[in-house]
Amino acid sequence: MHFYRDKTVAKGGPDGGDGGRGGDVILRGNKQLWTLIHLKYRKHIICTAGENGSYQNMHGADGVDQILEVPIGTIVRDEITGEQEHEITQDGQEIIIVKGGRGGLGNSNFKSPTNQSPRHAQPGEPGKEEWKILELKILADVGLVGFPNAGKSTLLSVVSAANPEIANYPFTTLVPNLGIVRYRGAQSFVMADIPGIIEGASEGKGLGLRFLRHIERNSVLLFIVPADAKDITDEYLILLSELEKYNPTLLDKARILAVSKCDLADEELMAGFKKELKAKAKKLKKVPVVFFSSATQKGVPELLDTLWKAING
Repeated sequence: MHFYRDKTVAKGGPDGGDGGRGGDVILRGNKQLWTLIHLKYRKHIICTAGENGSYQNMHGADGVDQILEVPIGTIVRDEITGEQEHEITQDGQEIIIVKGGRGGLGNSNFKSPTNQSPRHAQPGEPGKEEWKILELKILADVGLVGFPNAGKSTLLSVVSAANPEIANYPFTTLVPNLGIVRYRGAQSFVMADIPGIIEGASEGKGLGLRFLRHIERNSVLLFIVPADAKDITDEYLILLSELEKYNPTLLDKARILAVSKCDLADEELMAGFKKELKAKAKKLKKVPVVFFSSATQKGVPELLDTLWKAING
């Protein structure tokens, strides 16, 4: 609240300026970032408050915004309810996750013919304090789905420059890995190796529940079942069932069944596999089936052709 005064004006009108707004916490999508590691040790994001208005209708300075650069695929959840509030889907996209308080109004806003000397001003809104959870869902063209030790990481290491840990025991992969796959020279697509799923993953068993969400952000799902599995079709259907229990919309994505480790089987056994899968075509619902070996790279070009067709289909 302020009234104009100078050496020639003893009693001027109201000239109190408005206060500045508080700073906003803003997320900005950045396609150059792949993880949220840069925010791991930055628990508190504090914006400055807006400054007071002043005489001669001077507006107070706004608070400084805090802009957090995050990878595309980042979602924001409320810490208390767990509900998803926002999602970053594009490079350069900006979303305000905590809005600063509005600045108050000076007494010059309240003057009227019946109240020419208002002796009150509107106070500004108090700042907010909220907890948010930032969660990254990996964005890829192809997501590898399979049981532990099915050969997913080996395939990724063969078709891309990614270097995931590979060993002959279950749950070698503990974190998702991304690889850029070159396709016939100039083209490329992104493949994600997701830690192995076990039966009951949708109920929290194994590591699956932590990583099933990453499958939601893939255009095509590549189911990997090894040739030495007891029943290739049954393993595929178990994997499909776990995805359906977790999120039924995952079944709307394009799916391909790839039988890995085919170097372990001779021609007679391979013929038996193909005959068996053909007989169970109804169960598979016409899902394309590709046989390959990462060790000998036999069938890998055909697999990439099938993936490229599915991605662009």
